[in-house]
Amino acid sequence: MPIPDFRVERWVNSPPLTADALHGQVVLVDFWEYTCINWIRTSPYVKAWHRDYADLGLVVIGVHAPEFEFGRSAENIDRGIRDHGLTYPIALDNDFAVWRAFGNKAWPAKYLFDAEGSLVDRWIGEGSYDEVEAEIRRLLVARAPGTDLPPVSPEVTTFAAAGQPSHAGVTAETYVGTDQRVPGTFDLNGDWRSDGQYVELASGTGELTLPFNAGEVNLVVDPGPSGEATVRVLLDGKPIGDERGADVGPDAVAHLNRAAMVRLVNGASRDDHLLTLVASRPGLRAFAFTFGP
Repeated sequence: MPIPDFRVERWVNSPPLTADALHGQVVLVDFWEYTCINWIRTSPYVKAWHRDYADLGLVVIGVHAPEFEFGRSAENIDRGIRDHGLTYPIALDNDFAVWRAFGNKAWPAKYLFDAEGSLVDRWIGEGSYDEVEAEIRRLLVARAPGTDLPPVSPEVTTFAAAGQPSHAGVTAETYVGTDQRVPGTFDLNGDWRSDGQYVELASGTGELTLPFNAGEVNLVVDPGPSGEATVRVLLDGKPIGDERGADVGPDAVAHLNRAAMVRLVNGASRDDHLLTLVASRPGLRAFAFTFGP
């Protein structure tokens, strides 16, 4: 498979790139989505490869294909690029044209091409970072024999020593919109409106309760038309304490100012828990919960 054309809406961090312009370079294409926890966990490795190998002939291209409608907004995706600190070329694939050209199926996904523009390998999902970097290094030397490679990145060295964390028994990703909702996975109290992709607080104060078994809980959420909202976070009926995620303050409140993935719980014991979110700003939209060990 040769590198397909990048027929995208626009580019960030780069002028438009073509297969012809990339000839002679090793190319890593990373399909990503700025609110996807699975990609967020891979991003330190992708950034490390750009940092360590861009000057040696590697071109990293991030192809952003939006999972939710808000991900098509230029303002949202540009902020997502800044928030995640991405400095390599980004192609905005709002119409999934590049996604279809690659026959891609999921986020994240990595496709590695040699200097002749031929596909060498692909990796779907998290993990295998040591394999990816080993192939990048091999292709860079094949491209220019005698290339003086740096040590394997510290990010991958740490991963190789620790291994991929097990997600056995962790609650599965939970969509709250009607398109992918599994009945019985969560409950709503108050005046909520259901859409294919999300539930939206229509008026008053609303509660969303979710049973889970995981150490980490995240939520893809949009604060709504005002651009700001707060969510009170309760764990097992009490304001969350030491188990609060990075986006929850000591007062057990998460302040939302953009459409993004927010970290609600971190370091919970691997037992059955009940998460309760209390919101009072009409227009707030909840899309999907993701979990980690």
